[in-house]
Amino acid sequence: MAAVDDVEAYLASMPDLKARRLAHTEWGITIPGDELAGDAIEASLRIADGLLRVQAIALHAGGDLDPWMLLWWNRQTRLVRFGCTRSRDIWVHGEIPVSDADERGVDRMLGLVTEAVVAARGLRRL
Repeated sequence: MAAVDDVEAYLASMPDLKARRLAHTEWGITIPGDELAGDAIEASLRIADGLLRVQAIALHAGGDLDPWMLLWWNRQTRLVRFGCTRSRDIWVHGEIPVSDADERGVDRMLGLVTEAVVAARGLRRL
């Protein structure tokens, strides 16, 4: 499976990204917080059903976040979107076809997910 090799090669080429292989088509990554002027981002990548799926926790118990801002963001994007659990954890999800999961595609997807996480954290009311 070429996409698995492409994702693996991309993650190995990023020395500041802490990546760990969880299964044949699954990875966990940590984007250090010092790169983002804040807390680290924990994310996972998984290839299944013809898609590369990325998800990352943006906020734990983000009940003080204005949900209308998340809805507005979801209407503005094409590849990433926000989700919320019953416990009000805010997640960012993104998917691309496996055929687009080359170095450029993975980089773009991780960049968009990171941008969304940082945006959600910035919207949190103080």
